[in-house]
Amino acid sequence: MPRTSRGIFRAVLQTGANPVQCALLTAPTEQDPHLKVTRILAVRHGETAWNRDTRIQGHTDIDLNEHGRWQAAQLAQALADEPIDAFYASDLSRALETAQAVARRHDKPVHTHTGLRERCFGRFEGHTWAELEARYPEESTAWRKRVPDFAPPGGESLLQLQDRVVRAVNELAARHPGEQILVAVHGGVLDILYRAATRLELQAPRSWELTNTAINRLLWTPEGLGLVGWADTGHLTTGNGALDEQTA
Repeated sequence: MPRTSRGIFRAVLQTGANPVQCALLTAPTEQDPHLKVTRILAVRHGETAWNRDTRIQGHTDIDLNEHGRWQAAQLAQALADEPIDAFYASDLSRALETAQAVARRHDKPVHTHTGLRERCFGRFEGHTWAELEARYPEESTAWRKRVPDFAPPGGESLLQLQDRVVRAVNELAARHPGEQILVAVHGGVLDILYRAATRLELQAPRSWELTNTAINRLLWTPEGLGLVGWADTGHLTTGNGALDEQTA
């Protein structure tokens, strides 16, 4: 992690499953106005029927299922007392519905941004892992190996996804220095944000969770993202909990 001499701190937070050792961040001061941070609450959408069936969604617009709506309501309750200055979401309904559940508690609108969409998986969308491995064995292997420039037929590569997501989050966070925003997104988007905040390469194996409606906390400055807390699922301790993302 990059280190600076001004106000470095390290945070260790207990997440929903395991403690996450957070990135080193530079604390803003009155003498350093350019380091005034934007706090980001990054949440994955609630569960859908395709999540439950392990079908790849990508840009296919799938609504929340009943359990997903319950998760969104639990998330809204958990964040009811959080100061949130603006709400953003992918324009796909599963993310938008999730953001709207929280925003209603704050009497604020949700603004959509196509740059926050899930990775486009092209012809892979609608298929399960088993179906993909039968129909596209070579492509499935490249996907599992996280080859950065591999794109599913008609879809996006990890490099393209990374560029799109980082641009979108930089744009939105830059509008809100000193404030906190919520972004309701997708598993693949959260995976990119975690890697950006922890300086992990795209090909590094994933050991962190990307859980439906888990609360993930980031800090943004023009110098980059820092990780504060990840995969807080304390609000989902009743019911059937949440599923981890399988496609990121």
